[in-house]
Amino acid sequence: MKQFNSFDDILNFAIANEQDAFEFYSKYSALVKPEMKEIFIEFAQEEIKHKARLMKIKEEKLFTFSPEKINSLNLSDYTVSGNFTLDLSYQDALILAMLKEKSAFRLYLNLAQKTDVPFLKELFLSLAQEESKHKLRFELEYDEYILKEN
Repeated sequence: MKQFNSFDDILNFAIANEQDAFEFYSKYSALVKPEMKEIFIEFAQEEIKHKARLMKIKEEKLFTFSPEKINSLNLSDYTVSGNFTLDLSYQDALILAMLKEKSAFRLYLNLAQKTDVPFLKELFLSLAQEESKHKLRFELEYDEYILKEN
């Protein structure tokens, strides 16, 4: 498991995850059903906003953790692994999107639980809630178009 030596390491990890999510939604927006294209584009834009919020925290050095807390975050639990290509099926794209949103939700919820700084707790809980809403949207789409077709 990757060790994090500073809060900057954690923020870099979260920022990279938001960038990856942006790239995922941007790339797949051209390949999904027309009714989901707008959703993927919207989510791509939201992920960039999340990234900007995290970058502001990093640049302004608004947050620190003790090494003990850093080591207990288990950030590798919040990643989605695998080699994904543009030839994903619609079903696989939805599954991947759900997994990415679930991982991001868990990361922000954990970060919120690790801070005593009220505005940061609120920020991380807000980000967790947004990721949870994204996941629900993909779950509904999966239920409607994948499960009902089978």
